[in-house]
Amino acid sequence: MAAPTSRLTPADLAPGVASLLAGETDLIANMANIAALVYEALPDVNWAGFYLWKEGELVLGPFQGRVACTRIAAGKGVCGTAARDRVTLVVPDVHAFPGHIACDAASASEIVVPILVGDRLLGVLDIDSPRRERFTLADQTMVEAIVALLVRSIPA
Repeated sequence: MAAPTSRLTPADLAPGVASLLAGETDLIANMANIAALVYEALPDVNWAGFYLWKEGELVLGPFQGRVACTRIAAGKGVCGTAARDRVTLVVPDVHAFPGHIACDAASASEIVVPILVGDRLLGVLDIDSPRRERFTLADQTMVEAIVALLVRSIPA
């Protein structure tokens, strides 16, 4: 599928992701395009990307934004905690999150959604913002829907 030619709005993001994923089953290619779409479509976002679960830790995957932490241990920071607990975390102020890992000092809030195929953890989708309290319940619903679309694109 060719990349969309016009800038997506947040409301268009999930349908845009669905369109991009149509017919493509390569996980890394799909993650790369999702990271790019999220980064371009969401206002006040300074990082969007994936960490992949490998041998008991998160390893940096496709992303858009500044240079990032390469490896994150289970239970460390927002990403490691979301991966360990297998729950979405919306953190209004990352500086108040115990054990926050500051890959980019400009980040102030964060949302992390685990990527689960059945009971198997594949990784997380992580989105950071330089604005405190950036992410809402609507954002959580949208990002969880994007992760669900990604999971459905993975061959059985």
